[in-house]
Amino acid sequence: MSDQAPIRAGVAGFPIQHSLSPLIHREWLKRAGVDGRYDRIEIPPGYESFQQAADDLRRKGYAGLNVTLPHKENALRYADEADSTTSRAGAANTLVFSAAGVKAYNTDVSGFALSLKAAGAVVSEQSRALVLGAGGAARGVAAALSDLGCGSIMLANRTLEKAEAIAASIPSATTLAWDRRDAALGDIDILVNATSLGMSGERPLEISLSALPKSAVVADIVYTPLKTALLADAEQHGLQTMDGLSMLMHQAAPGFEMWFGEQPVVDDALRELLVTALNHRGPA
Repeated sequence: MSDQAPIRAGVAGFPIQHSLSPLIHREWLKRAGVDGRYDRIEIPPGYESFQQAADDLRRKGYAGLNVTLPHKENALRYADEADSTTSRAGAANTLVFSAAGVKAYNTDVSGFALSLKAAGAVVSEQSRALVLGAGGAARGVAAALSDLGCGSIMLANRTLEKAEAIAASIPSATTLAWDRRDAALGDIDILVNATSLGMSGERPLEISLSALPKSAVVADIVYTPLKTALLADAEQHGLQTMDGLSMLMHQAAPGFEMWFGEQPVVDDALRELLVTALNHRGPA
């Protein structure tokens, strides 16, 4: 038996009880036979709160964190170093703690790209995307679309200035007034909800999909509920959809490998585990 303490990591956000990340990482820990722990860590909004909590976790010997709403920009600010993808995205969802300091990553970028490919979406220079939102997740989605070669990326957010800040760092990105989102759908190939609207306990996302081309893909990063009103509406219109679980699973893998030293597998069995957990929660 090893005398070493379990490797510890976790997911930080506010609220955090809905997060399925612990289920993912605990399943991978079991598969790999690694002595590790992965916790939910609630941190109130604000950089000072995040800084104090992260400092405390480092003192306790945590290997790192996944970071979700509302702390993705705070995570990047907190880090000593970030890779180029994370710097360009302007937000981080993964932190690695070491004696050398804190390094930030944005695995939302690769996670969303892999999820789009898994959904069968083809992205090219002719593709036109509309991303709703301007938080950390929207930054990752926009960066992923840019990396995939999407020819036009429009960002719509209730506060236009936040969308403009993202567009300034993403090639082929422009902004769109929030109240123009319905009118812009006529030639959109990929529609992404990267807001919390439609999540259990949040206000619904108000948008009419009638003008979307029948070949369009509709993606929602929300996974509680798994089939949001947006995705249900898209299915009624005969549109291809991508739910939030795919991105959640794919974005989790790099952090697990960096903290626990094993490369995990995203597969149907993992998805089934998550779907079962969501079904057990029942209606919100």
